[in-house]
Amino acid sequence: MADENEIEMDDSDEESSESMPVSGQPRNLSWTLSKNLDRRVDQYVVDRVGYLTRNAVQDLIDEGLLTVNGKRTKASYRPKQGDIVAVVAPPPRAETIEPEDIPLEIVYEDDYILAINKQTGLIVHPARGVWNGTLVNALIHYGQVHGHSFSKVNGPWRPGILHRLDRNTTGVMLVAKTDEAHWRLARQFELRTIQKTYLAISHGVPELLEDVIDLPIGRDKFIREKMAVRKIESGAKSAVTRYQVLEAIDVIAGESSTLNLTSGQHAADHRKPMPAERFSLIKLFPKTGRTHQLRVHLSHQGHPIVGDTLYGGKVVESTKAPFGSDELPYRFERQALHAYEITFTHPITLKPMTLGAPLRDDILKLYRLLKSDPSANPPL
Repeated sequence: MADENEIEMDDSDEESSESMPVSGQPRNLSWTLSKNLDRRVDQYVVDRVGYLTRNAVQDLIDEGLLTVNGKRTKASYRPKQGDIVAVVAPPPRAETIEPEDIPLEIVYEDDYILAINKQTGLIVHPARGVWNGTLVNALIHYGQVHGHSFSKVNGPWRPGILHRLDRNTTGVMLVAKTDEAHWRLARQFELRTIQKTYLAISHGVPELLEDVIDLPIGRDKFIREKMAVRKIESGAKSAVTRYQVLEAIDVIAGESSTLNLTSGQHAADHRKPMPAERFSLIKLFPKTGRTHQLRVHLSHQGHPIVGDTLYGGKVVESTKAPFGSDELPYRFERQALHAYEITFTHPITLKPMTLGAPLRDDILKLYRLLKSDPSANPPL
């Protein structure tokens, strides 16, 4: 019997090669076409790699992970004789999602919805070869322990998932327990009647203390994991963020010697200028929900989020432990971004609801360190 990871090939239209990976690692696949094809390249790769959906292949194209003759391509391109189609594909997904006892901070729960305060470092759902340690693994375990189930609208790999937060963004997230609750909440997201409020600590202080950023966002041309402000004609989508500066933070004289800003490990971060030792606590109200929207918009304005090294933010280090912490040396190296509140209509009772998630301890410690005040609380 053939290895289940192998792809059955039709030698009549191409020669193939594959770099077999260690389990859980991306697969490097390529095919050399022996004749012209009538199919689009995205359809062709779906046929070649049976576990990839067409949407997944189009995402790979957007990220530059599917190329023709070593160059980026469009999904509509039709491969020709002699073309080399190459793709860096995620490994096949696991057969089942394992329940995992990952702590969850529940901020609200009833028979229809669950709301959590997501911690940093937690991916929302399994994807691209990451099948463990996700919020979905935690939800499955939580449901088994407490006798709950979650909606199946998005299939078995995303039970109850209505929206996402980046891996290192913390804060409030809604999860649907029933299919009816899921449909009704999803409709609110689609109509943009759900209001989300974020808090961020950014470098510098914007010239306007309250404004609207209306700049389209698309995939960065050079770094596949980044988004960027781009033109609509280049494939970007409309993105709108309202912000309000709650507080400008100046590092107190005499204390600045304990504070250092350093570049992270991302190569793009080393090309960014070092920002001044001045900071802002900002409240953000996204009107749209584009990937990395808040991070891109603030970075484009010259005020990247602290710790967001992908978009110009710097790692904060200190020779002085933050209040309430014994860490030395102290480092804050994830984006200081937190989903603080979400306002919506309950899908079953139809009552308006606002659910909040207290700041995670690491951001609160960062704020108090910058303020040099052990009892300081953000003016929310």
